[in-house]
Parts: sequence; C-alpha cells; structure tokens
Amino acid sequence: MLQLLTFLVEKLSLLSIFKHFESSCADAGEDRERHVARGPPPPPPPPLRRGDLLEVHRTVFTHYGIYLGDNKVAHLIPDILPVFSKDKELIGSVISNKRLILGCIYRCATVRVDTLEDFAYGARVLINHMDTAMRSKALPNEDVAQRAERLVGAVQYSLLWYNCEHFVTGCRYGSAESRQTDKFCEGVKSVIRDQRSVIFTSLLGIISIGCFGMAPSTTLPTVLIPFALWMAG
Repeated sequence: MLQLLTFLVEKLSLLSIFKHFESSCADAGEDRERHVARGPPPPPPPPLRRGDLLEVHRTVFTHYGIYLGDNKVAHLIPDILPVFSKDKELIGSVISNKRLILGCIYRCATVRVDTLEDFAYGARVLINHMDTAMRSKALPNEDVAQRAERLVGAVQYSLLWYNCEHFVTGCRYGSAESRQTDKFCEGVKSVIRDQRSVIFTSLLGIISIGCFGMAPSTTLPTVLIPFALWMAG
C-alpha cells in the first residue's frame, strides 16, 4: 500500500509540474511580447565560470546543471535508454524529451557530462539564478565543480526526493534541496487540509464497496483514508 501511494504521489507530481510549466510558458510568451514592444534585447549574459549553476526550462520542469568549463556541464538527468541498451555511444547521445520523461517514470537516471548545447536543448540558460533564493551561501566555484565531478555516474533517482535540483544544490550550497518539490508538497498539504477531500474519498470508498462488495481491500481504505485526512486537516 505504501509503495502504491508513493507511486501515485510521484505521478501526481509530474502532472502538477506540467501545469506549472504550462503557466510558465504562458508568462514567458507574454514577457516576450512586452519585450518586443519595449525595444532592443538585453545585453548578453556574463561569461560562464567553472562551478556556475545553470538553469534551463526542459519539458515539464526546470532542469539544472553545474558548469565544468570547456563547454561541459555535469547534470543529473533521467534516461530510459540504459534500461534497454548497453551501447555507450547510443546512451551518450542527446537525451530527448521522451527519453527523459520515461526515465522519470522508471526512476532511472545518471549524473553525466554533456556539452552546454546538449544540456540546454535549445532553451535559454540562466546563470546562478538560485543564489538569491537559497538560505545557504554558495561554496567556492572550484569546490562546486569538484563535487559535481565526483558524483558522475548512475544514481538512485526520485522525482520528489533526489532530482536534478537536489544534485546541484548539494554541490553548490552543501545542502540538497528542491524548490520544485517543496512547491508540490505545499500543494499536497493544501489538498489534504481541504475537508472536501474527506467527503470525496468517502464517496469513492462507498462506490468501491458497491462495485466490489464488502472486503478488507475495500472496507479498510474506505474507513482509514477519510479518517486520516480528517485528522490531518
């Protein structure tokens, strides 16, 4: 039951982040329209330094990496291909959005080094954008890069508990955190605290009993889940 609930929470988080991404895209489109009306584009970003934290919008979430110098970026990225192939050249190719999303679902990921262009995947790169939002001060850039290099290889991936944002914050600030995960958990808390969730889950339980009959697999969730939500609220 616990594994099933964890699985459902992770899949719901994908949907939540997807909605957030759609909203971000809409806001970005409006910003571009306003910018065109204002005039010339802003000046180019400052040159990259080894140990900089890079941020790009990728598929349904924001993706992060650590710049290593020489146009190389270390980043933790899900990939389904290693499950089906041992061809290192094929696995080392640019990870498409489909490979990335399937890797998230299958929880298969690696910390790998790619070119800056492959990492960005056509998106605009933000540099050290997180420095102003984090509680901890950034470590020296060389220490950050060395931390990232030591972690290159296969990792145990979790969309909620260890993703690309945990990887870069652990390297740059010494503490693995994810603002995307925090926002999702706050959303889950608001749903749990909404007493309508108790009514909804009770109705679902009654429907399941009506469809499948009285049994421990239907009766216990019908009683325990609404009770847990009631106590949590």
